[in-house]
Amino acid sequence: MQTVKSVTETLNSLGFPKAPKDTRVVVAMSGGVDSSVCAAMLAQEGYEVIGITLQLYDHGAAVKSSKSCCAGQDIYDAKRVAETHGFPHYVLDYESQFNDGVMNDFADTYLMGATPIPCVRCNQTVKFRDLLQVAKDLGADCMATGHYVRRIDNEGRAELHRAVDETKDQSYFLFTTTQEQLDFLRFPLGAQDKSVTRQMAIDLGLSVAMKPDSQDICFVPTGKYTDVIKKLRPDAADPGEVLHVDGRVLGTHAGIMHYTIGQRRGLGIPDGSGQDPLYVLRLDASKKQVIVGPRKKLLKSRISVKEVNWLGEDMFGANLDGTSVMVKTRSMRPPVAAKFKLVGNEIVIDLDAPMESIAPGQACVFYAANTPSHVLGGAWIMKSA
Repeated sequence: MQTVKSVTETLNSLGFPKAPKDTRVVVAMSGGVDSSVCAAMLAQEGYEVIGITLQLYDHGAAVKSSKSCCAGQDIYDAKRVAETHGFPHYVLDYESQFNDGVMNDFADTYLMGATPIPCVRCNQTVKFRDLLQVAKDLGADCMATGHYVRRIDNEGRAELHRAVDETKDQSYFLFTTTQEQLDFLRFPLGAQDKSVTRQMAIDLGLSVAMKPDSQDICFVPTGKYTDVIKKLRPDAADPGEVLHVDGRVLGTHAGIMHYTIGQRRGLGIPDGSGQDPLYVLRLDASKKQVIVGPRKKLLKSRISVKEVNWLGEDMFGANLDGTSVMVKTRSMRPPVAAKFKLVGNEIVIDLDAPMESIAPGQACVFYAANTPSHVLGGAWIMKSA
């Protein structure tokens, strides 16, 4: 009797039961080290690679900075990698989609007194919605990116997990990913350290091997995000009062876009010699007020959220109330213990211990309590108490 070979034994490195040469992969190429290694590595393994770079904003302004993704220099760098490793590369003009879905949201969020995360919106709209659809239209089996996250198959369902290199983990920025998108996506670099990726870039002979990591928001090449906001929304610079939490007027400001929850420096008010340092506690956009106070007032235990996205099925359902979870409220913070609570028809998150500087507009990303690497989903922070 002939033994039937296990399907898992015939899968290629991207999880398909066929040879790499028969597997078409669209790679999202920003022109940086990570996506370049991702594309070159897959091409070297024999996959049919198609590289795509998105032009997301004004090309003329972009070339003034080499520290932001998808800029003029980065488009050139991505094309050189493709030419060197013999796979096709295309540049798609997504400036209009990026302006509508990311840049306008960025400006409007600041005007509402919140702190936006444009990288999440970009992944949610342009990259994992529009570009992913392009990949499907091209007949690709999957789309690969250089993100530092892991996609793990568990009994036929793809799960999103934190990267092995915790210093580079990008799971926080991918909480809006849907299950359908995750099924189609691949993240070849998520199981290795960034130092390994750098060495691979050298070994692969990539011209970007020593290129620095992107630090700025891609459409803010100068690092002065307020200049972008003022250009998009001129009324963002409207002045207002800086109030102490006890009601005293301490001074004036030149626009609430200059402030975020937890900010200590640049408040534009006297230090008040002999008094405790003051921090931004709250922004009242309707009154154009910045409310400041002592650090202890930053501590919050409950987070109200909106637009919850579950990866996979709504795994809690009626049993959500009281379920233990780990959450991240800033990308560089480690996950902390919390519990879900139902208040009417709304989900809130009660932290096991109070936390500072929970800012509206940021994300609250959920990780499994028993497997802290496993991303369950996330939501946008509305307020904290």
